[in-house]
Amino acid sequence: MSLDRLRRALTEHSAETSVASPDRRLAGRTYAIPFDDVWTAALSLAAERPRWTVMRADDQRGVIEAEARTRVFGFVDDLTVRIGLDGNAQTRLDMTSTSRRAKGDLGTNARRIARFLQLLDRRLMAGPDQIITRVR
Repeated sequence: MSLDRLRRALTEHSAETSVASPDRRLAGRTYAIPFDDVWTAALSLAAERPRWTVMRADDQRGVIEAEARTRVFGFVDDLTVRIGLDGNAQTRLDMTSTSRRAKGDLGTNARRIARFLQLLDRRLMAGPDQIITRVR
């Protein structure tokens, strides 16, 4: 593990997706899949995740808000999944995961986002031709 990555693990307490993220796992997703299909899959996946509780889901705004408890100490983290259409009318999904405790999360939030995106890709049966996010 690099010193920079270790420093982030000990000091950062949130993670979010961005097309420009240096962490490939956090690039988010742009799907060539209809909004309704992505929304339904993301909401059902969030509701099924162990230790997650969906607090609000607003399909008009395209926002899912949830809480997740960490496995060992039961700390609560806040999650937001945003789904909408981009400028090319493709479905864009971005996600934020933030620890309520303002201390280093040891990479938990980034791993949570990466795992959710992997599971969502599988649930949608999204092939490479349907995931069109440009990753550097």
